Amino acid sequence: MKETKEFKTETKKLLDMMINSIYTHKEIFLRELISNASDAIDKRHYLSLTDDKVSNADYDIKIEADKANKTITITDNGIGMTKEEIEANLGTIAKSGSKEFLEKLEKANKSKDDVSIIGQFGVGFYSAFMVAKRVSVLTKSVKSDKAYLFESDGLDSYTVSDAEYDDYGSKITLYLKDDTEDDKYSLYLDEYEIKDLVKKYSDYVRYPIKTWVTKYDELTEEEKKENKDNKPKTHQELEVINSMKPIWKKDKKDVTDEELNNFYKSKFMDYQDPLSSIMVNVEGMITYRALLFIPKKPFYDFYNDKNEKGLALYTKGVFILEKCKELIPDYLRFVKGLVDSEDLPLNISREMLQEDRAIKKIATNIEKKVLSELESMLKNDRDKYLEFFKDYGINLKYGLYENYGEKKDKLKELILLRSFNDDKLITFDEYVKNMKEGQKDIYYAIARDKASADKLPQMDLIKSKGYDALILSDDVDEFMIQVLKNYNDHEFKSINKDDLNLISEDESKEIDKKAEDNKDFLEEVKKVLTDAKEVKLSKRLVDAPCCVSTDGEITFEMERVLKQQNHDIKAERVFELNPNHPMFEKIKDAFNTDKELGKKYVNVLYAEALLAEGILPNDVNQFNKDITELLLKK
Repeated sequence: MKETKEFKTETKKLLDMMINSIYTHKEIFLRELISNASDAIDKRHYLSLTDDKVSNADYDIKIEADKANKTITITDNGIGMTKEEIEANLGTIAKSGSKEFLEKLEKANKSKDDVSIIGQFGVGFYSAFMVAKRVSVLTKSVKSDKAYLFESDGLDSYTVSDAEYDDYGSKITLYLKDDTEDDKYSLYLDEYEIKDLVKKYSDYVRYPIKTWVTKYDELTEEEKKENKDNKPKTHQELEVINSMKPIWKKDKKDVTDEELNNFYKSKFMDYQDPLSSIMVNVEGMITYRALLFIPKKPFYDFYNDKNEKGLALYTKGVFILEKCKELIPDYLRFVKGLVDSEDLPLNISREMLQEDRAIKKIATNIEKKVLSELESMLKNDRDKYLEFFKDYGINLKYGLYENYGEKKDKLKELILLRSFNDDKLITFDEYVKNMKEGQKDIYYAIARDKASADKLPQMDLIKSKGYDALILSDDVDEFMIQVLKNYNDHEFKSINKDDLNLISEDESKEIDKKAEDNKDFLEEVKKVLTDAKEVKLSKRLVDAPCCVSTDGEITFEMERVLKQQNHDIKAERVFELNPNHPMFEKIKDAFNTDKELGKKYVNVLYAEALLAEGILPNDVNQFNKDITELLLKK
């Protein structure tokens, strides 16, 4: 007897929304139907443990494509459905039998450890109508000897009729829509496409997923002679196409480095082994597993603006998202990997995360795990960490600088900068441990490398004291140092900018006296240099006649970086003269005897000081003329 019934949620509009609006990709239908099949087997398995009338079985899920009839069939030997359950679960949109099943377990205070229910919203079945013009479900419940056939075209109604079925479980047949220019539904009948979709979305469903695959047979010598068309001999064979147990669900002690490396290279399409692998298994209020990798080298698109960060997301072994950006901070965007959790809140289509504290907690713990791995690498395998830092160190620097140094305490011990004295990368802690007796501050120079730093006139005083200086060569370095301010109560001092307090009190007083005695002269120099905020006698120079420093928060390096970002911000320049250099008296004499000559001396020295900082003079042509004129002068 066949009965025709209206869908209980009444309107065609709601059904149309379920079919066409919830899911982004049509291929999701196979994931949803496989997940439903897995749930059905879980339910039967659980009942077999608690009800003697329900038998166990060799559980599997079969996928069969029929190209001639344009159908695809998904069969499971799970719990099946009674007529009432068909009407309740298939005839009512968004009524989830899985959710109801879990609620019953909770009310009975039963353990859910033996089941792994994936469906929660009751709409996954209807995703079939994204690709099918008609769907039939042949099903027989383990609680009944009667089988039923459900049929619907996904519009207003469905039919339920008595049927014959030899096994318990359900057989869902999708009659695919006719192909259009944009939607190639026949693609889903291809065995390679089926295998790819299962690998992508359902590879780790705990039960074997089988499909008919083409096998090639060896031809006999006689068959080779008769085979004029040179066509291979083939047969169809049922084959398991999913892995079932994912590597991240195994005990860490049972997984070899080779297995981890092979999984990484296969999953993330890299030809090199990862630099490091991290397995995470957390049980508690939030239960999840994670498998994380630090690639040996940045991927080719790593520095591309379109490159998206994120970890792959699974729930109960079912693939949900390729890149879940909420699970990894920006500065660790180089980390590859995945998270599998039963506790992550997903939206109705299982394609997007909903905001939840669980997500943030997992992300926080993953961040800790990665940083702990890096700390261990720095401590126990310095060469490996240097290799890491060469490619990814700048990410840690940006992480320290971002959000006003929110993560500076987490990251400061992982930062490496080049030592001027040793010409190698060292930590802040190593710099402090090697400080000279009586040294209080950490000195740094902004330069491309040691050779460039050595040419800075301000470096002479540091070298004369036997002190070391850290070389800041990346654009972000000085911003990072300003956020840190100090390291374990040792202040950072820029040799390019700060008052270093490295001369004796008597020497300082002597320079102050000279400054007072030459106040009028310094004012004259200031009038020449309209670009300079101040002209003063220097307490940081030894051999050089002059230097240029900055006043305020913006330094020359910051000015350069901001200019690259189209910000018209200039550092406030300070011109410093060395009162102990012969050039100081030469300029003074020139101002007394030939003021124009004195101005040329000042402009040339100022331009040279700017060049030492990597800044072109305002008027390069005038600078060249002044140099030429001075060279020709007797």
